[in-house]
Amino acid sequence: MEITEKVAYLKGLAEGMELNTDKKEGKLLAAIIDVLEDIALELSDIEGAQEELGDGLDAVSNDLEDVEDLLYGEDDEDEAEYELDDLGEDEECYATTCPTCEETIYFDESILEDGEVICPNCGEKLEFDLESLDEDEAEEDD
Repeated sequence: MEITEKVAYLKGLAEGMELNTDKKEGKLLAAIIDVLEDIALELSDIEGAQEELGDGLDAVSNDLEDVEDLLYGEDDEDEAEYELDDLGEDEECYATTCPTCEETIYFDESILEDGEVICPNCGEKLEFDLESLDEDEAEEDD
């Protein structure tokens, strides 16, 4: 039984007892029952508002989760496939692992020529030494 139902039951009992509200005791009991009824209605309103706030909070939480997935990526493999598809078939794609966050970073040849890339996950600056690659290729040609 809910509080409003209990108060309604008390009110019914008081009416069934045919309390004389002209006397002090009857007035007191009638006033107490009226206050209990007001409290029960206020509690009912508060419970409704709390439920509505909870639903709103759930909706905001779900929206925030969607935004986090877009910003930080939920599935790294799906993101990597998307990034690789964006590069096109003509461009060569390179990958490296960030030593700080240990996430795989994909980039194209223009980034490699710059000699550095900023990790999109943690902001770490990664530098590439292409001179050693050029030396290795020269040794292979000899």
